[in-house]
Amino acid sequence: MELEVGDFILCTVDRIIGTIVFVRIEGNGEGSIITSEIAPGRIRNLRDYVVPKKKIVCKVLRVSGDRIDLSLRRVSQKEKKEVLESYKQEKSCKSILKSVLGEKAEELIKEIEKKESVYIFCNRVKENPRELESFIEKEKAKKILDILNTQKQKIAVIKKEFFLSSNQSNGISLIKKILENIKDADIKYLSAGKFIIKSQSNSPKIADNNIKKILFTVEKQAKEQGLNFSILEK
Repeated sequence: MELEVGDFILCTVDRIIGTIVFVRIEGNGEGSIITSEIAPGRIRNLRDYVVPKKKIVCKVLRVSGDRIDLSLRRVSQKEKKEVLESYKQEKSCKSILKSVLGEKAEELIKEIEKKESVYIFCNRVKENPRELESFIEKEKAKKILDILNTQKQKIAVIKKEFFLSSNQSNGISLIKKILENIKDADIKYLSAGKFIIKSQSNSPKIADNNIKKILFTVEKQAKEQGLNFSILEK
């Protein structure tokens, strides 16, 4: 599965060489974290923050060929919790596939992970069972879907604040027209030019990508209309 800048991922600390921490990223090789991206302030001993074989949640800063630069300090507790929950769900989905398919599950998992996580795949095939049947026989597909449908799924809610304003006489109408076109997320007015967008899904990554896609469109339309737009980072 291809990584993108801004992704939050689960890594395993592999080794510490000098001032650089090297981690293993499942399905994506190796990444590195420089000292200044471990934690804010002065760090006397890296092992106070990272220990070999320990799992940590990191943010992708740069991807250049095989080189992946990561950050540990730019991950909030909320983002850490969401990634760990996704990892837990990912393990659960893989266990379900293995319980039904046995050794053949590994082949299916590898095929799925070329495009996306197994967790995202499992959530999607619940809505479209025929997609699963295209990989395996109908009887086993039904067993997998029966197990998936009995699981209680947590809903991830992702929120982003943004600023959208205008000095034009018809600015309010222009803003209203742009926001009315948004159908796949909830928009709420907060205060002068300030809004919040909310998206929810079984997967935090799906919800986050939905917001990114919507705000990209809003920014493009705002520029075309001569409006002021910015995303308010917390």
